[in-house]
Amino acid sequence: MFSQAVCEKIGYYVYYLVDPRTDIIFYVGKGKGNRVFQHVKGISEENTFSEKINIIKEIISYGLEVKYIVLRHGLTEKEAFEVESAVIDFVGLEQLTNEVYGHDAADRGKMTTDEINAIYDAEEVIITDPVLIININRLFKRTMGKEELYYSTRSAWKLSKRRENAKYALSVYRGIVREVYLIEKWNRKQIEDGKTRWEFEGPVANDEIRNKYIAKSINKYIKRGAQNPIKYVNC
Repeated sequence: MFSQAVCEKIGYYVYYLVDPRTDIIFYVGKGKGNRVFQHVKGISEENTFSEKINIIKEIISYGLEVKYIVLRHGLTEKEAFEVESAVIDFVGLEQLTNEVYGHDAADRGKMTTDEINAIYDAEEVIITDPVLIININRLFKRTMGKEELYYSTRSAWKLSKRRENAKYALSVYRGIVREVYLIEKWNRKQIEDGKTRWEFEGPVANDEIRNKYIAKSINKYIKRGAQNPIKYVNC
């Protein structure tokens, strides 16, 4: 643990946790004070299951200790958010037990040069059909195939009755239309909290419609950084 004197001097910092059995990073975080140690403190009484907790318990069961590494300190909170997000992007969320990407990762996180060009040089789309824009930033993977893209787009969303007016669903990642689906049917879906969500069924739209929207920017319809993943247009 850090002494009070250390806590007062180091400011915000970015840290990561390492599994001593493999020397692999399994969690990245930001904090101040003794935040870096809180994941392990009292873990033996922790009943909540998560991949992170499971790894920590396994390390302890082997009589070992988690390695704590402070990557940068003396930061402002804003700087800590930026560094944390960059490190999560660099290591890769698939290797980590973090549940979400870092701050502003959807808008300014790791991208290929083609993605940079698509975002900043894409033609602005003009939507003339009744469509439902579905932002899948949190679900998108560069390696996903057509089927995975479809299932990530179709389900399961909190929607109003306006969904019935939408003819097409635009699958959007980082402000660019990735695919267009014809909505043929809506299904009610119950999720764990007992609330109702909706999913659609339907094929990829015809080429005329796809060519109208694919690879074009929807930024004039959705402001960058908007929290709601759903937008109705002409519905």
